[in-house]
Amino acid sequence: MNKTQKRNSLLTSLGIILASLGFTYAPIPGFKQTIVIVSGTELQEIMPELAAKFQRENSNIDLELKFRGSQEMADNFLDNKNDFKPTVLIPANGVILKELNSRWRTQNNNSEPFYDVPKPVAKTILVGIAWPERGRILFPNGRFEWSRIEQAMLAGSWENIGGQKKWGSFDFVMTDPNRSNSGQLTLSLWAESKQGGNLNSINLNGQSVLSLFSLVKRSVNSPPRSTDTLLQEFIARGANDADVATAYESIALHRWKQSNTSQGNPYQIYYLSPTIETVSTAAIVRRDVDGQKAEAARKFLNFITEKPQQEIFVKYGFRPIINSLDLKSVPESPWSQNIPGAEVNPAGGAEVTPDSQILEEVKRLWERAS
Repeated sequence: MNKTQKRNSLLTSLGIILASLGFTYAPIPGFKQTIVIVSGTELQEIMPELAAKFQRENSNIDLELKFRGSQEMADNFLDNKNDFKPTVLIPANGVILKELNSRWRTQNNNSEPFYDVPKPVAKTILVGIAWPERGRILFPNGRFEWSRIEQAMLAGSWENIGGQKKWGSFDFVMTDPNRSNSGQLTLSLWAESKQGGNLNSINLNGQSVLSLFSLVKRSVNSPPRSTDTLLQEFIARGANDADVATAYESIALHRWKQSNTSQGNPYQIYYLSPTIETVSTAAIVRRDVDGQKAEAARKFLNFITEKPQQEIFVKYGFRPIINSLDLKSVPESPWSQNIPGAEVNPAGGAEVTPDSQILEEVKRLWERAS
């Protein structure tokens, strides 16, 4: 074969490769991609609005939305327990994806579970909420205190801590740490407060923390599987059956009007000091997802991180990943609605989420508590 023939053969081969790549990743006219987005329930209110807007602008991509508690989402994916095939996972906290990544590699010969580096989409922090009368008794200085909740649990009833006898028992609400990230963060912050410093595997297993977890487990009846479910139950049950809770700020702000409508006297928001910032983070999974689906998913993730969609996140009570956005100036922002306790810049600061080893130990200790 002479030089000209070799060159032509090489060009032909390159053309075939490029064409095959084009067929793999370029959209085929008239062909619709369906991508399945599995989100934490804290996104259950906002995702349909974002999806509808995206599909108006991208008629060749259909979105199917599913919602789960963040820990449950990761566990179901790893154990292949879903009756659908996820394209994108968006748990409430990027740490959940780091844990999933580690467990996947252990189980699958160190293979990569995701197409790209997981992408942050929105932020929020853990807060406390309480019905006003209860809050004034429990937190007389106006600040959330873990020790006061523990004292109320030990006392058992409102009458024993200065409340009215007719209020009955003291009822604290949190999510199930085995299924929801906010439950894990609640116990982590509570244990840290008990220890007076950062957690590690040694002090987390100290007797004071073990006793605390046992007290909380005995006091919290049937913890909800997810944070949004918690808020809905908290509002529906009202002051005599649900007094104080921990939840994400985003959901607490978004559902505040609902509490006003249902109970006539809406709950108060209390900022934890310190609190924990969580970042809803999205990952495109590799299992059962081809190149075309992955590209469609990238398009959606890029869309929801653009400024117009980040403003929608703000409307639903989330803090945007675009730090230059003014929370109060965004149309329909909850921070401009005089919600009791709501603050743009709460004092006390926010810690990063504990690493996956600490969260795993928290879940283990919760399981053992009795």
